[in-house]
Amino acid sequence: MSAVLKDERPDVPSLAPMRGSDLAEVTAIEDAIYTHPWTRGNFADSLRAGYECRTLRLGGELIAYFVLMSAAGEAHLLNLSVAARHQRRGHGAMLLGEAMALARRLGARSLFLEVRPSNRAAQALYTRLGFRKAGVRRAYYPASIGREDALVLTLPLQ
Repeated sequence: MSAVLKDERPDVPSLAPMRGSDLAEVTAIEDAIYTHPWTRGNFADSLRAGYECRTLRLGGELIAYFVLMSAAGEAHLLNLSVAARHQRRGHGAMLLGEAMALARRLGARSLFLEVRPSNRAAQALYTRLGFRKAGVRRAYYPASIGREDALVLTLPLQ
């Protein structure tokens, strides 16, 4: 059972499948928190591809989301983001827990993700929840000058 229940109370987070009608809010968060954000097209493509896309709302406001791809016994967390003014309040950890539980339900034995070496806050969260470094993807992310590596992290789910 999900730890996040659909509830109409303004103080209880509500998790739901991402829909096309959410994309304006999703991309507004994305544009506000990243120097090289995903585009509306990236999210629309994820929905069309059948990836597991979820939104988290608090009092009707979209505050976070994730995109998860699952296949062949593995899951890959492609995006997990929390609106700036809602960061460091436990929403990211709770949403990551939801993504992990969903990956397990889909039969994944492990969960992978990439994170920028410069994103210390995300690395701390992932490490706290048991993720370990599996490798490095050289020049994976666009950066202000050139490209930035990605740390590949993994978490066994069974």
